[in-house]
Amino acid sequence: MWALRAAVRPGLRLLSRGRSAPRAAAPSCPARALASVGRRSPGNLEGPWGGGRGLRADGGRSRTGDDEEEPEDADENAEEELLRGEPLLPAGTQRVCLVHPDIKWGPGKPQMTRAEWQVAEATALVHTLEGWSVVQTMVVSTKTPDRKLIFGRGNFEHLTEKIRGSPDITCVFLNVERMAAPTKKELEAAWGVEVFDRFTVVLHIFRCNARTKEARLQVALAEIPLHRSNLKRDVTHLYRGVGSRYIMGSGESFMQLQQRLLREKEAKIRKALDRLRKKRHLLRRQRTRREFPVISVVGYTNCGKTTLIKALTGDAAIQPRDQLFATLDVTAHAGTLPSRMTVLYVDTIGFLSQLPHGLIESFSATLEDVAHSDLILHVRDVSHPEAELQKCSVLSTLRGLQLPAPLLDSMVEVHNKVDLVPGYSPTEPNVVPVSALRGHGLQELKAELDAAVLKATGRQILTLRVRLAGAQLSWLYKEATVQEVDVIPEDGAADVRVIISNSAYGKFRKLFPG
Repeated sequence: MWALRAAVRPGLRLLSRGRSAPRAAAPSCPARALASVGRRSPGNLEGPWGGGRGLRADGGRSRTGDDEEEPEDADENAEEELLRGEPLLPAGTQRVCLVHPDIKWGPGKPQMTRAEWQVAEATALVHTLEGWSVVQTMVVSTKTPDRKLIFGRGNFEHLTEKIRGSPDITCVFLNVERMAAPTKKELEAAWGVEVFDRFTVVLHIFRCNARTKEARLQVALAEIPLHRSNLKRDVTHLYRGVGSRYIMGSGESFMQLQQRLLREKEAKIRKALDRLRKKRHLLRRQRTRREFPVISVVGYTNCGKTTLIKALTGDAAIQPRDQLFATLDVTAHAGTLPSRMTVLYVDTIGFLSQLPHGLIESFSATLEDVAHSDLILHVRDVSHPEAELQKCSVLSTLRGLQLPAPLLDSMVEVHNKVDLVPGYSPTEPNVVPVSALRGHGLQELKAELDAAVLKATGRQILTLRVRLAGAQLSWLYKEATVQEVDVIPEDGAADVRVIISNSAYGKFRKLFPG
């Protein structure tokens, strides 16, 4: 994942979607009921989230326990098992009714947002899903967003009438961060179609766009709260009318069994992520030893980060995609600045207003690299009508990561997509306008990055006298950035202009005294 020249693999095809099949009737016996929740093989039962390693039908454990050390191949197989799961959204074409609760006042009102922008962003989320389209949009005022049915009685009845009276609507996207399971149940019963919240839609997009095992595990970890909130409703549905809710001989109810499986899966995902995090730390230490300056490229989703990195590095393997959350797997790409310094541009996950907290928490380990970078490059889409609100959202998220103050203070801001704004001229100081797609302003940006990296890393520009017969010149080419070599034949020496870090300069003086 952290290779120096990480290539973006071809995009994964989004799952096809459509209306889900009707639920099956409650099974007639407990064993079949549990099998219908998950997968059932001889001697092994699992929930819809998997993870029930070696669980027997009698509720006991098989010989392989969590406390035993497993070989690496077993870890790999276990990780792949954790990544299996049912689609979060229905298959096939979907015609969506987008319902946006417009909170007029009160503690639940979002900060620094407008209904029009939120609706446009929600529409973009829906259109990211293949085969999905918004056929109706309803912005409905509410003073009671924390109530079970979100809206007041009059508005709710009006909504129900319109949705029920529109046969072309196949599902509803309620533009709230999370719905409680009882709310989802009540709304679906009233409206007659499936209802999804922002968390479920964004999480499904994340799952479809995740490439590496780490990103896929992070998505699986973020799904845990969703499974947990749906657990009681699903188990109640499956076992309605069943005489016993306990597995024979175990003293454990079906609900307790599923909760335990869920806890076990969460623990296994965290363990797998810890293993991958240790590998990433090792690669970070290797980069530190080579002393490559690291520039983390951050910005609102679909602002053009990946396109800009491709323009700065000339890496033809980078394939930007014009969609939300196209980048989930953090990758590093080498580029050269005008001073001849080699730097690493780290492409990060795009930010989003009201990004569900569970997703931020799951991807916090990925964003660790931002904290360990030398410089942050904040890319903004100045063609977006709400560019200022997007900036506020990004800065708020960065502050929430508790980054070092010097790192935030030295951040370079670049205004991208200026080709879409005729006659654009930035009104803010110390920003660089560019068009990553057209190549405008790239040299000015590289010059700004050159100066910022020198300042942030404390590198010096020195002219050193070296002997041509020794190993000094080759050492400098390896450990520093050689800008110019002025050979003095009569002295058998050369004056070498270099950019060098303090630690490298100390090594040079120790190895080549005098």
